[in-house]
Amino acid sequence: MKNIIYILLLGLFVYGCGSSGGKNFPSDKIKNAENDTVRIANDSLEYEIIIIEPGFNLFINSIAKPRGFYSQNYLENKNRFLVPEYNQRVTQPMTYNPELYLNEINYDPNIDYGYEVNYLLYNYFVYFSRNYNQRFSVPTRI
Repeated sequence: MKNIIYILLLGLFVYGCGSSGGKNFPSDKIKNAENDTVRIANDSLEYEIIIIEPGFNLFINSIAKPRGFYSQNYLENKNRFLVPEYNQRVTQPMTYNPELYLNEINYDPNIDYGYEVNYLLYNYFVYFSRNYNQRFSVPTRI
């Protein structure tokens, strides 16, 4: 494979199991879900995205907007801004929690990764911001 986009956040399982502080959000159910692994590969383009995150599969199947709700152009535009901001946080462990921001995401906005990769990547940011109360300069909505 030429490029692989990895989001390996196994350490978040431990971080996410903390007390919810009495809040009863849908993400509380997600925090208690077992580890999920979502792998999408586009062999013709030689790209894949692997997301290992507790509750992400549940989020995709029950909370996220369905496939086709957003256009590929919309998803690409969001990812074009979200990925660099996320990667910047990975490189600043004194400012941002290094238990949340473990690995950089290898995403080139000049490459057409296809709809599914962009859909999962964008929804990962939505999940991440909701589940870990993180805010990015580009709003992630559901």
